[in-house]
Amino acid sequence: MLEKYTYDGSKKLDLKNVSTKIKKSKLDKASIQEKTRANQIEIQALQDRLYADSREALILEIQARDAAGKDGTIKHVMSGVNPQGVDVYSFKSPTHEELAHDFLWRFNRALPMRGKIAIFNRSYYEDVLIVKVRSLWKNYQVPERMLKGDLIEKRYKQIRGYEDYLYENGYRIIKIFLNVSAEKQKERFLERIDEEEKNWKFSEADLAERALWPDYTKAYEDAINATATKDNPWYVIPADQKWMARYLVSEIILKVLKSINPQYPVLSPDKKAKLADYRKALLQEGTKPDDAGFSASATEVHAADEQIEKE
Repeated sequence: MLEKYTYDGSKKLDLKNVSTKIKKSKLDKASIQEKTRANQIEIQALQDRLYADSREALILEIQARDAAGKDGTIKHVMSGVNPQGVDVYSFKSPTHEELAHDFLWRFNRALPMRGKIAIFNRSYYEDVLIVKVRSLWKNYQVPERMLKGDLIEKRYKQIRGYEDYLYENGYRIIKIFLNVSAEKQKERFLERIDEEEKNWKFSEADLAERALWPDYTKAYEDAINATATKDNPWYVIPADQKWMARYLVSEIILKVLKSINPQYPVLSPDKKAKLADYRKALLQEGTKPDDAGFSASATEVHAADEQIEKE
């Protein structure tokens, strides 16, 4: 099912030929939502194993136009996972300090350790999207040699190399573009204006960016076509129906976690043999009426001392 939404460099993305919704005749909202919940349970179990295994890390990057449902997708799909193993970053306009470094610097600092999942709500792709559309690079204080040639084309190459580097160093990257239509975006903007509890979501900047719809369409197409590879593909997800988008994203995450196939660590024979001693020590613990609640056995104390000395 995911093949039609996958771009791995073997085909070109042309957004005018890509639907932003699934035909109603093929939909059963209740069953799709139930499948999403089932996927959530599997994702939770696999995330627990990923954290325990600590061999690979997962980076989920979500790009989208305004009102496409990024926040809701993250909230619903990752609901129930162990927060100890997940970091979420919402990247806004770069600060003065961040602009004084290379464009990947602030994202590199947010890379998760192996065993964890990092969610990037917007990512370094903003540096070839809004930077391209708004020509923000013209105001950069950088060496003249950086501005020779096409800066954005150079960044496509740098991103491909960066993602290859991450993949070869134990990271899996899931790149998702939530593809919302202009009509649906307009509808959601009007909801933000008309419904008081959603007023805070509306920004005048949203309309300014909407006015550049064709430019962003071209920017997304160029960025995805230039950086989609077999190891680091893009997924272009129809986002007009939020519940369907959430299901497809859950399918993608589940697919990647299954391909990683994390396993709980297996103890060495020596450590496993000692478990019987530890169990015996716990069963032999005495209790005291003081605040400590128990007194450790001699066997338990000896085992703890040995472990401390090793560490």
